[in-house]
Amino acid sequence: MSYTVRKFDAVIVGAGGAGLRAAIQLSEAGLKTAVLSKVFPTRSHTVAAQGGVAASLGNSEEDHWHWHMYDTVKGSDWLGDQDAIEFMCRKANEVVVELEHYGMPFDRLDNGKIYQRPFGGHMSNFGEKPVRRSCAAADRTGHAMLHAMYQRNVKANTQFFVEWQALDLIRDEEGDVQGVTAMDMETGDVVAFHARATLFATGGAGRIFHSSTNAFINTGDGLGMAARAGIPLEDMEFWQFHPTGVAGAGVLITEGVRGEGGILRNSAGERFMERYAPNAKDLASRDVVSRAMVTEINEGRGCGHNKDYVLLDITHLDPGTIMKRLPGIREIGLQFAGVDCIKEPLPVVPTCHYQMGGIPTNYHGQVVVHDQVINGFYAAGECACASVHGANRLGTNSLLDLLVFGKSAGETAVADLQQGRAHKPLHTASIDKTLARLDRLNTQKGGANVHEARLAMQRTMQKHAGVFRFDNLLKEGVAEILKVSEDVARTEIKDKSQVFNTARVEALELDNLIEVATATMISAEARKESRGAHVRDDAHDTAETPNGRDDKNWLKHTLWYREGNRLEYKPVQMKPLSVETIELKKRAY
Repeated sequence: MSYTVRKFDAVIVGAGGAGLRAAIQLSEAGLKTAVLSKVFPTRSHTVAAQGGVAASLGNSEEDHWHWHMYDTVKGSDWLGDQDAIEFMCRKANEVVVELEHYGMPFDRLDNGKIYQRPFGGHMSNFGEKPVRRSCAAADRTGHAMLHAMYQRNVKANTQFFVEWQALDLIRDEEGDVQGVTAMDMETGDVVAFHARATLFATGGAGRIFHSSTNAFINTGDGLGMAARAGIPLEDMEFWQFHPTGVAGAGVLITEGVRGEGGILRNSAGERFMERYAPNAKDLASRDVVSRAMVTEINEGRGCGHNKDYVLLDITHLDPGTIMKRLPGIREIGLQFAGVDCIKEPLPVVPTCHYQMGGIPTNYHGQVVVHDQVINGFYAAGECACASVHGANRLGTNSLLDLLVFGKSAGETAVADLQQGRAHKPLHTASIDKTLARLDRLNTQKGGANVHEARLAMQRTMQKHAGVFRFDNLLKEGVAEILKVSEDVARTEIKDKSQVFNTARVEALELDNLIEVATATMISAEARKESRGAHVRDDAHDTAETPNGRDDKNWLKHTLWYREGNRLEYKPVQMKPLSVETIELKKRAY
């Protein structure tokens, strides 16, 4: 199989919020920048972000970046790196105002300032009471954000390659990254994008689970490419299950519904969150709310014929408020649940939503492995792990993450390139590996079916690594996912005639998904504690292990290496940039 070579100063894989924000920095600096995307940029999964972006603007009430930092560290169950968290929270106001100047149509207060709503886990004065911190554009914040940044990129002459599938990193013998191989999804043509800087912004991999709020394109492509290139994946045991996915559909109902006054109720009509989080109630952190909901269902207080969901009630809100602040949610309720939320509650259940782990980076956006910077390689957004989310992400910190670290990674890449980093001779051995992988897919006979292998992976993950995790189920899960991995290694494309290479693309995506699923299961089985979104039934609440969290043995980041499914660990950065360390304590809301 042949390929062509195209040269750029920078290549960005992924055109969601992080990729577009990074591209603005690079293109506006006059650098020749290519952005590869499987879909048209404004259809990237950032489009689905509903609730808002966190920033301590204080437009409705007093707020401060230090309070935001405290909430983020606490939300992370102290697994977040405090230097990166301080960096993000201090930069929040700046990047939100920048976005406003790009034309982002934020909702407004009567005085013209950006409207802000409360959100789960965001509190004033170091955990005292809920605060309005989420800057929102109704319930379509991510949609508006993508359009604002895409238009800015068009103005800056960013070059987009739409409906292209990135295949593998090009990495030389010294470990430096020289670009990526990619395939035109329409023609099947392969191109080596030879770049002085390569930035991954490929989003998450929620499709490893059977029930997910993630789009079908969220297949962990950046993580799979990094793992195959010998780069470890960090903290992959931590997956956030959003409390409110539409029961039976998995479609997201934003936390902004609860921020506007929505209440979770069980089959008796009881507001049950008061038992689990007396202070924050329905606006407790997402992992706390998800576990409370599953507990209500498991103890027989679920709703519906099978008692397998709870209700999200906003019928007490003014219909005008719903139509102004939550119009998309009413539409989702009508389309996916057959429920008009103005008149009756919505059926909801926790659903896989967000990956806290990813490609290890620092807050400059550089990919770093054991303090060694990988030259020419950057990552931002959900595919990256600067570890601002730790073991559990606070709502609206995802959009903040992609703005802050998309910009930071772009700035770092610009600085590196302006120092004169040149194109190194292209490492063709990396490209040959990609071509061999494509040839195997084209010629494999008698192998596993892609659809069946993917379904087996998703059901294994859903059963063995869900909201609650059990020692025996995790051990069984490791054995099962390794078996599925063997099947994926010999998948056969049954129909090679489909337009846009659909079958081939799905097989390539599965190659990436299985890397993420394997990393998740092995990392989860190894972590013998409960922390944030990772909750084991055999980790008990004691004075030494609050909520089952074992800081003595497990206050550390997991690093999973593909070769030999090897695990290593590195310390959590407890020292912030300029303030005192936020000390460990029991996490309660």
